[in-house]
Amino acid sequence: MSDYPETAIVVPCYNEAARLDADAFVQFAAEHPSVRFVFVDDGSTDTTRETLHALSDRLGPCGEVLSLDVNQGKAEAVRCGMLHAFDLDCSRVGYWDADLATPLTEIPRFVEILSTRSERFVVFGARVQLLGRRITRRRARHYLGRVFATAASMLLALPVYDTQCGAKLFRAEPRTRALFEAPFVVTWTFDVELIARLIAGERERGGGDVGELIYELPLDAWRDVEGSKVRPRDFLRALFELLRIRKRYLR
Repeated sequence: MSDYPETAIVVPCYNEAARLDADAFVQFAAEHPSVRFVFVDDGSTDTTRETLHALSDRLGPCGEVLSLDVNQGKAEAVRCGMLHAFDLDCSRVGYWDADLATPLTEIPRFVEILSTRSERFVVFGARVQLLGRRITRRRARHYLGRVFATAASMLLALPVYDTQCGAKLFRAEPRTRALFEAPFVVTWTFDVELIARLIAGERERGGGDVGELIYELPLDAWRDVEGSKVRPRDFLRALFELLRIRKRYLR
């Protein structure tokens, strides 16, 4: 393995000790040593920090732990982890949900898109229920998700299908780092805020259509994992956050 892995994946973790599939990370790292994992312990109150350090020891140079002293929320955990990942001098950086709702085996497909499509800047995982794919999602969450996705698409004026899937990969460029420099103004919908920041940045630079920079990749597999911290009532909170994003970036 080289001193500077090609891809860094940030994994935000809050009280994940009981759900973290350490063996899956170890097996994937053994098969893909050019991928490095940055686990961010977001001030967990269980044994997550100890679990992550034990996993990091097993991963060797393919894993490390970044610890936040107090819980700051997923958005800030991802932001801190991404800023750290940029310092690893990788060509691609991204983030992945710790529960592996999106399996790690999808990562090479994300890498391939950025490797073969030079015009694309970021790959978003998309949970599309198509024949031949294994997308398992609670019905209520699916329909609430579709309503939110439609609202987000209208806000952004982009035909984006799934903003909230917790699997994303970016090219490691200065404009990528710029997306994460400032704390997010929202919590649950920071993925939408990232797109809004990209739109605002391209507008400032006199760039072209942001839709040409983003590639949505329909996942081969995704599943709801027990213990999710997202609840149906968070749907209303997310809609209010969209209004904050509009006010901040898109007026």
